Amino acid sequence: MNDPLDDLDRRLLALLQANARTPASTLAKKLGVARTTVVARIARLEKTGVIKGYGLRLGQRPEDGGIRALCALQVEPRAGPAVVTRLAGIPEIEQLSAVSGVWDYMATVAVDRVEDLDRILDAIGAIDGIRQTTSAILLAMKFDRR
Repeated sequence: MNDPLDDLDRRLLALLQANARTPASTLAKKLGVARTTVVARIARLEKTGVIKGYGLRLGQRPEDGGIRALCALQVEPRAGPAVVTRLAGIPEIEQLSAVSGVWDYMATVAVDRVEDLDRILDAIGAIDGIRQTTSAILLAMKFDRR
């Protein structure tokens, strides 16, 4: 994007991240601008690639009985592509991100039971090229701006 984001763009993006289905008229009222301004801003943000698209997020919270965990992975040198391919074959891994620092990747795992998490973490640890893992169960979502 060539144009920098201004305060109105940032506030609009925050509202859309909270609920992308909010009507333009409601967004306009919350932002204190005309509906046409909101529509034009959204169109510009889409055109310039700031907004890449809209999607569906499934709500699985701990109180719904589901378990989510983060799993940090350290990978042997040059093993990254093969490890990513293997991890992509594990449907319980919702998301995999390359990260900086001691760890190479961070995986988000979603399962129904602790026993399932144990099984998935064992499967991840058994992948050739994975040097070390550590995991943490997510206890509560304080907020989500995705």
